[in-house]
Order: sequence, then structure tokens, then C-alpha cells
Amino acid sequence: MQDGSPFMTDWSKVHEKTALSPGILPLAGLSYLYGLAVRIRTTLYASKRKRKLPGFVLSIGNLTAGGTGKTPAAAMVAEWALKKGYRTAILSRGYRSKHPGKIFPVSDENGLLCTPAEAGDEPYLLAKNLPGVPVILSKTRYDAGLLAHERHGSNFFILDDGFQHIGLDRDLDLVLLDAANPFGNLHLLPRGPLREPVDHLQRADAFILTRTGHGTNAIMMNYLKKKFGGKPAFQSEHVPSRVLLPNLNQSHGPDFIQGKRIVAFAGIARPEAFRETLRALGGEILHFTGFQDHHVFLESEFRKLIAEHHRLRADLLLTTEKDFVRLGPLSLAENLLAYLTIQFRIVSGAEGFFEMIRGKASESCLTP
Repeated sequence: MQDGSPFMTDWSKVHEKTALSPGILPLAGLSYLYGLAVRIRTTLYASKRKRKLPGFVLSIGNLTAGGTGKTPAAAMVAEWALKKGYRTAILSRGYRSKHPGKIFPVSDENGLLCTPAEAGDEPYLLAKNLPGVPVILSKTRYDAGLLAHERHGSNFFILDDGFQHIGLDRDLDLVLLDAANPFGNLHLLPRGPLREPVDHLQRADAFILTRTGHGTNAIMMNYLKKKFGGKPAFQSEHVPSRVLLPNLNQSHGPDFIQGKRIVAFAGIARPEAFRETLRALGGEILHFTGFQDHHVFLESEFRKLIAEHHRLRADLLLTTEKDFVRLGPLSLAENLLAYLTIQFRIVSGAEGFFEMIRGKASESCLTP
């Protein structure tokens, strides 16, 4: 648990436990019922004809609840597709978004169309960082895709967090797995982090191991090869990109953190990963607060962080880009507030990865 954390339940710790205990028994029962529902749903959809969008559909998803970097991966693929000349759109469910209606456009070719609260932090970030790529929200991605095709001529559709959206046909199904902890304690929600049983990875076309660094993860790579018939597997990392101080209109490279005295906070799936990133960049962490993923900040919470920043005479009050978006107008209260941007990068077989996408798009009769 992070310093000053407001977590009521630290699910990351719960999802590490393998042994049954009195406190775990109710979760085990719920996991059994959840697993039964997942298997019934999967069986029902297997017998139905899937809906097909007018173009190439690429899904980026995962097997566990949060923390594998799906959104940065979607941004990486969308940026590549846009540069190659594909008419790209991102279709998202919009987790915790507050938009009205069945379909909600976050952006079009001309820019943003809504606030972070309306869109949700991740779709808003995608739209903000990918000018020229429409981002459209709908629980039914088929409807979002049709809107993108009709309004923008989109023919290269990226499903953000799409692995469980099995009612829509896709041409390429990519699944991200955390190299260090791919399946947690091997139990389904809520006892474990799994959204589906591990054997459902048979639906995937290729795997991306995340957070591998520049080394290799031979054990996991060999497991995937043997378990899933030699399907392609790639390695990736999350690379610190820029440090931005928006209230001072400053942008720096990640080496700017070296030697800085920092008060930091993060409301992401794994806040401790952000803290370790800052330490690896040479920052001196004076105080760190972890919040739940997608946490909506109260003014009182942010004022406490500012007060801690001033009390400790820190050089920076630092957070993630996703958290900065959720601060909204509160972010104007501190000039030394900064956020770190992250890029998703394939570090093993990048050329083959993008060639695989291009080849699958060509099989779908789609050319730039």
C-alpha cells in the first residue's frame, strides 16, 4: 500500500493470494459464479454470427483487470496506421465515462469534442494525443465503427480493450500480457485478476508481453509458444518520453527528473510502477500517494498534495498524464505541477509486428 493511500481494498494484494482463507472464501464463490457466466456467454456467442464492420478490425485487449498498457499500445498502432495512410479510428467502451447517449464521439479530424469527464481519461488521452484519428465511444463497438465509417470514411478500426467484445468480428486479435505477472494468482474475478480463463487465449492471434525492458523473458515466451501453437509473441516496454509543466509552458526530456526532489501521486492500476519509474529516472521521492485506478480527485485531496509539496520544499509535484487529465481545473492551482508521458514500444521483432498488421490488412483487401 502506498504512503497516504486512500485504498479501501488493495485488490493487487488480494489477487496475489493463492491459499483459501475465511476472508477469501466469499470471493472464491463469486469467482465460480463469474466463471460460469463467462463460459456460458462465450459458448452462446460462438454459435452466433458475428457482426462485421466495413474495413479492417484490430483488437487490442488483455486477460486481466487493468495494468497491461492497452491504451498506450492502441496509441502506438494508431499512430503507425495514420502515418501509413490508413483511415484510422479508435473504438472504445469508455470506462467510467459520463457521456449521454448510445454513441459518443470524443474527437474528429479537427480535434476534441468533449471534456475528460464526459469521455473518460483514457479515450480523452487517445483523442488528445492522436490528432486526425477519430475516437468514438459506445458499449456496442459495431455502432461506433459504423459512425466512424459514415462520418469520416474510416476503414482501419482499432478496438481499445476489445478482447472480451466477442460479438464483433475482427481480423487481428492482439492480447497484452504482463511479462512479470501475466495471470496473477490464476483465479477469475473477484478472487483473482482474470477476466476470462487462461485457455480462452486460444482466441488470440498474437501476444505482446509488456514491461519486459530490453531483455528477454524466455520462460513466458516458451510457454506461449507451447501452449498456443506457436502464435506470434512480441516483447514491449513502456518508455518515459517527456516531462511537462503545463502551467509554466515547459517540456523536458525524462532526464529532467534526475536529482529532483519529488512529491508524486498516481491513480492508475499499479501506482507503485509509476513510483519505481521515477526512482529509475533518478528522482528523489520525498512522498508518494497511490489512489485507485481512474480516481476522481477531490479538491481537498489535491490541496493536501500541494501542501505536502510545499512543506517538503520539493522541486516538483509529479503525476501521470492520465491523472493530470482527471485533475481538470484543479491543475491550475500549482505552477510546479508536472506530468510524465509514456510511450509504448515493441523491443523484440518490431519490424515483424508491423508487417503482420500490414499483411492482415492486405488480406482484408485494405491498402493505404
